Amino acid sequence: MKVAYWPGCVSRGFTPELHGSVAKVAPMLDIELEELDRANCCGAGVIAEHSQELADTLNARTFALAQDVDGAAGMMNICSTCQGAQSECQERLDADTDYRSHVNGHLKPEGLSYEKAGDWWNKNFLWLLVEEIGLDAVRERVVRPLEGLRVAPFYGCYIVRPTKRLGFDEHPDRDTYIEQLLAALGATPVDYAGKHKCCGFPVITMAKHTSLRQAGSQIADALDADADCMVTPCPLCHLNLDLQQPDAAKYVERDLGMPVLHLPQLVGLALGLEPKELGMNKHVIGTKDVQRKIAELAAA
Repeated sequence: MKVAYWPGCVSRGFTPELHGSVAKVAPMLDIELEELDRANCCGAGVIAEHSQELADTLNARTFALAQDVDGAAGMMNICSTCQGAQSECQERLDADTDYRSHVNGHLKPEGLSYEKAGDWWNKNFLWLLVEEIGLDAVRERVVRPLEGLRVAPFYGCYIVRPTKRLGFDEHPDRDTYIEQLLAALGATPVDYAGKHKCCGFPVITMAKHTSLRQAGSQIADALDADADCMVTPCPLCHLNLDLQQPDAAKYVERDLGMPVLHLPQLVGLALGLEPKELGMNKHVIGTKDVQRKIAELAAA
């Protein structure tokens, strides 16, 4: 399957291990990536606070670039925040022909135009695996089952709400996709209170104490549920849960030390890739305990 690939800003800057992991995992699942290297930031909701039209124009431009990729089934992203922001913009563009034409007027100098198309989609890597590749196909490619690894899924905000905008009418189980994928990889999904809650990143610059308390609380919940690690489909969540975890521990007044993996890293491990290939040595919170457990399971 060929897809127009929008990696987003964060995966090419703060979390290059995510971008690198996707590049290695995709061909193993017969996903051909056509990277949109001229695409721009989705705005992450911040730009829309100042100018909704600008945010919609930026995302319409990315959509138009994706629609120009010959043979692509749709567009794939690897950031839940991008999914949420882009879904909001697409909803507005698709709902109003006149507004869409007005926005496309801004793209005309580049020869671009976003056209509403019933069969065109923009899906997060998680959605793509479940809905387009299929869990049976993923399961067939597993060479290192993650049996015995207890993984706490962390969805974050933007990929689970608002449900209507995010296509839950058509795909009502999207808020359980990580658990379904973990089972296909052989891992044990861990249920805990924080899996659908906010990581706190959206308010990190306005209320740092609130942000880090939220992050610390979700990590603590996963620890109390006896998880070996957390996994998230969002690099912004990863920044708050991994990069900020040492500071978050201070706000919840307890030791944490919870490894937080990017979703493609966990998939890559099950497909037989080595931790170093997946950039697991680049995390703030060390992943050696996870690596050790997977090695022991593989040896057994």
